[in-house]
Amino acid sequence: MLSDADLVRIARDLAATRGVVAVALGGSRARGTHAADSDVDLGVYVDGRKFDRAALSAAVSRWATTPVTVGPAGSWGPWVDSGAWTTIADTPVDVIIRDVDRVRAQVARARRGEFAFHTQPGHPLGFLDVAYAGEVALAKPLVDDAGFLRDNAAALVPYPEPLRRAFLDDLWQVDFLVNGAAKVADRGDIAYVGLCLSHAAVRLAYAWHAHAGAWAINEKGIVAGVPRLPSAPADFDVRVTAALDALDASPPGVRAAVEVFRALPHPS
Repeated sequence: MLSDADLVRIARDLAATRGVVAVALGGSRARGTHAADSDVDLGVYVDGRKFDRAALSAAVSRWATTPVTVGPAGSWGPWVDSGAWTTIADTPVDVIIRDVDRVRAQVARARRGEFAFHTQPGHPLGFLDVAYAGEVALAKPLVDDAGFLRDNAAALVPYPEPLRRAFLDDLWQVDFLVNGAAKVADRGDIAYVGLCLSHAAVRLAYAWHAHAGAWAINEKGIVAGVPRLPSAPADFDVRVTAALDALDASPPGVRAAVEVFRALPHPS
């Protein structure tokens, strides 16, 4: 198991790579919600004009159980630069590259109340572009000598009111999706209905997080996290699960699920 001191030592080594601006602990471990078997997420913030990927690969490999190669920009998809999955001291570690120019752009968008979801492998709803801002706000800096993480996190406190309002204004899409599911209730198209309702649940969960001023950066765990938010429905996740469980090939099952979704409270 990697200790906090181990993580700082690793981060210092990675930060010595040309073009690396900062290294942060992210994910559930940064938020204190991790389980014993959770991965360690290391965000490596880089200046893409100077970044030496081969040198970073060598640095990670010095700690890993097997050699590691950090792929070229975009090799993990259009919205996740690249990175590497590895094991260090019997602990699974994800090294994730973040370009500082893209981070700055998304911090500015978050402050203006702009966001969008983009097609990205591993993100069934889509990659939330201002998740780059949320990651900075939630991350635990390990190496930040130039103050990049500190300064950008400070720009996001308190949670931007324009962004909170933008997520609430987006709730029309929840109703649109639920109505879309209702229209095909008699057709037995459970795949389409399931997509509509699960996407509606995640969008609604994003809105509840924004309403509470709490950053949510991906779909994983977002529905289960709603009941922990102030003023949010304590049984939100239970109701969503019950609705999706009700889906079967029969029209009554679809209609029952749709009605549960219609009754879910919206933040305002």
